[in-house]
Amino acid sequence: MGAGDPQDRCADRLTDMQNGINKAVLAYSGGLDTSVILKWLQDTYKCEVVTFTADIGQGEELEPARAKAKAAGVKQIYVDDLREEFVRDFVYPMFRANAIYEGEYLLGTSIARPLIAKRQIDIARETHADAVSHGATGKGNDQVRFELGYYALEPDIRVIAPWREWDLTSREKLLEYAEKHGIPIEMKHKAGGSPYSMDANLLHISFEGRALEDPALEPEEDMWRWTVSPEKAPDAAEYLELEYARGDIVALNGKPMTPARTLTELNRVGGKHGVGRLDLVENRYVGMKSRGCYETPGGTIMLKAHRAIESICLDREVAHLKDDLMPRYASLIYNGYWWSPERTMLQTMIDASQVGVNGWVRVKLYKGNVIVVGRDSK
Repeated sequence: MGAGDPQDRCADRLTDMQNGINKAVLAYSGGLDTSVILKWLQDTYKCEVVTFTADIGQGEELEPARAKAKAAGVKQIYVDDLREEFVRDFVYPMFRANAIYEGEYLLGTSIARPLIAKRQIDIARETHADAVSHGATGKGNDQVRFELGYYALEPDIRVIAPWREWDLTSREKLLEYAEKHGIPIEMKHKAGGSPYSMDANLLHISFEGRALEDPALEPEEDMWRWTVSPEKAPDAAEYLELEYARGDIVALNGKPMTPARTLTELNRVGGKHGVGRLDLVENRYVGMKSRGCYETPGGTIMLKAHRAIESICLDREVAHLKDDLMPRYASLIYNGYWWSPERTMLQTMIDASQVGVNGWVRVKLYKGNVIVVGRDSK
């Protein structure tokens, strides 16, 4: 190959990037991809790797990730419970704006990325790391969301995105690399993996890929994890009363609850009644359309109830202005601009509108529906 060959230029760029990196903080789940990335970073960058695993309510046992990182020789391992911070500082502010992307999507994946990026940067500062790394592919939105967050919070940080650098471009190559380097492989990966690419946190669970690649096909019923089908939901309706203070839920059925506990309970009762399923083709920031299916039972209840309490608390022109600005706010979150000055500016205005949003809303849950049946504000 000549000096101008693209592969030579790529190798030269990789060599340049490797220079000066002594320690990197990896967003680590303990799954196949990030386990391979951990070893790849150690071998390719010859650097120490700090692993960071976030508990944002995905419902998985996280201690195995700690054990896997330790077995891989990692000395600094962070496993952090961020559930309360996630709902209090990210989900609740977003729902004050009634944010929906493209008329339907409640931004469950999008809103989790700024928190993960923030904590990674915090850890990089604590451990004096030179770089951060993530496992997002080169085709999706998450690479943009993570990296915009990193650079907004720490402009001089180095970012390592293995999926844009390495030649492990298929599942088969990942498995070969794992086997070659003694990385434990779960049986599901040997058998071809899950039929879907899934992402979960306290706000939602998403499904992409495989059977959903054909937008004409109805999702299989056994794909859904959190919700029963409306056809199989209870025949009796269930009532919920949500109490609000400054636009945030502070109690359910008269019982005060923390933000994370509130969302957990709303997910439980909403899922029981088939609330919150969505099948959507969305426009990604990176320029392609993508079909995803989502379960957001708690968020669906929150949105309906919040609009109900605002209907008797907000001035008409304030409510209309919020609705005018909401699509822009939602796009900022979807595209990864949570830490931008324009999102902060909009948030300041939105939060000011919520000072008088106090009272309660009563909803009826019935076979996939959230029906507002009462509201009051003193």
